[in-house]
Amino acid sequence: MRKLLPWLGLAAMVIVLDQWSKLVITRSLTYSDRVIITPFFDLVLTYNSGAAFSFLRNASGWQREFFIAVALLASIWILYMLYRNAGSTLMNLALGLVLGGAIGNVIDRFRLGAVIDFLHFHLAEYSWPAFNVADSAITVGAVLLIWDSFRPSGRTETANEERRGST
Repeated sequence: MRKLLPWLGLAAMVIVLDQWSKLVITRSLTYSDRVIITPFFDLVLTYNSGAAFSFLRNASGWQREFFIAVALLASIWILYMLYRNAGSTLMNLALGLVLGGAIGNVIDRFRLGAVIDFLHFHLAEYSWPAFNVADSAITVGAVLLIWDSFRPSGRTETANEERRGST
């Protein structure tokens, strides 16, 4: 259990940073305000009742409970995976980021029925949907999980270390 503390701490830091940044934005901007930071980046205040890229945001309201249930089930699964893979640094880093992001967004869904998004990147007429710190942590965590899946398993690494030690 002690090996889980750094990853749970990472998840907690993501949650705190996510919720703090959303608090600052909601106190600084009103809905649909736009603050131009660079020619390709703005701060905006939007509320996303759907999933990634506003998928299902116009559904009749059932999506709130559905996305809360999915996030809570995913969080339980991630806790199990953290416990099961306590020695895998890259995987646990990824899982800690995803866990923190999932909980950060589920807090918004419980409180507001939607997720607060405020980071908006765009270039010419192309625009990426607004997102938040939790979304960023989930994305980085997912990329790290994919990267980890291409790495040799722990048994292969241990076998290679044993071979190097015997020569």
